[in-house]
Amino acid sequence: MSLTDDKIELRKVMRARRDDLAKAAPDAALRAAEALPIKALPAFATVSGYHALGSEMDPGPLIARFRALNALIALPVATDRAAPLIFRAHEPDDPLVADGFGVPSPGPHAPELHPDLVIAPILAFDRQGGRLGQGAGHYDRTLALLRARKPVFVLGLAYAGQEEARLPTEPHDIPLDAILTESGYIPVR
Repeated sequence: MSLTDDKIELRKVMRARRDDLAKAAPDAALRAAEALPIKALPAFATVSGYHALGSEMDPGPLIARFRALNALIALPVATDRAAPLIFRAHEPDDPLVADGFGVPSPGPHAPELHPDLVIAPILAFDRQGGRLGQGAGHYDRTLALLRARKPVFVLGLAYAGQEEARLPTEPHDIPLDAILTESGYIPVR
C-alpha cells in the first residue's frame, strides 16, 4: 500500500471518529477556547479562522477570544481546486457567500488579509506537528505561500481523540506549530 493509499484510508477512519467525538462533546469548542494560553503566545494582529463543516470543531469561541483582543479576523476563501486559499476580512454580522467549493466565506467586497495566525481544521494530528487534512492540499499550498512572505503560526483545532501516535507525512506537508483541543494546548515548536 502506498503512502497516498494510507492517507486515504486514514481519512475515512478519522472522519467517522471525528463525527463520534463531536456528538459526544458538544461543548468541546468552548472548552478548547478556554484552554488556550493567550498570554503565552505572541500577539497576533490578524487571525484566520474557518467556517466549520460537518463535525469539524467550531472555531467560533476561539475567534471570539482573539476578536476581544482587537485582532483582525479573516476567513479562508477557495477560488479554485489547485489554487491556494485567500483570506478575507470578516466581521460577525457580515454576510457570507459560497466560495468555489460552496463553503460560506466572505465575498469579494471584503478586503484580502494576510494572517499571522492560521487556525486550521484537521482530521488527525500527532505531537510532532503532523496534520491530516481533507486531502485537497489547500492548507499546505496556502501555508507554504504565507510562510514565504512572513512568519505565520499555525494552530490546529481538533478534538483530543483525533490524536494519532504518528501520521504519514510527505515533503509538501506543512507542520503545525501547536494543537488546541478541549483537553488543552499542545505546543509543537
